[in-house]
Amino acid sequence: MAHDGMSREEYEEYQKQVVEEKMERDAEFAGRKAERACLRTCLRDKYRLPKSEQDEIMLQQAGDDVDIPEELIKMIDGEAPQEEEKGSIMDQMQNLQNMDMEQLKEKAQATIVEIKSKAEEKCTIM
Repeated sequence: MAHDGMSREEYEEYQKQVVEEKMERDAEFAGRKAERACLRTCLRDKYRLPKSEQDEIMLQQAGDDVDIPEELIKMIDGEAPQEEEKGSIMDQMQNLQNMDMEQLKEKAQATIVEIKSKAEEKCTIM
């Protein structure tokens, strides 16, 4: 019996290849899911968030085969300094006090005049 122009042996070989490729894809997908679960666990630990039972199960199933890519590890470790650079609310309030309010007012008024003149050019009613 031939399937799509294949002999029985060719068809069986094809089916075997399909099954092997599916198993490889499934294994790769499971590895990626485990990496994501590990990453989420690291972030939860860093920010002291509650643990996820689903992630714990995923990590147990993967065993020691979970390797987080270096780029992701750098992202996890690199987030803390960025947050510290933002500063506190008091620092932000100090920056507001140092702003030149007159210059800000002049700029706002100039923008309003510009918008009004453009509107007058386009609208004959105004």
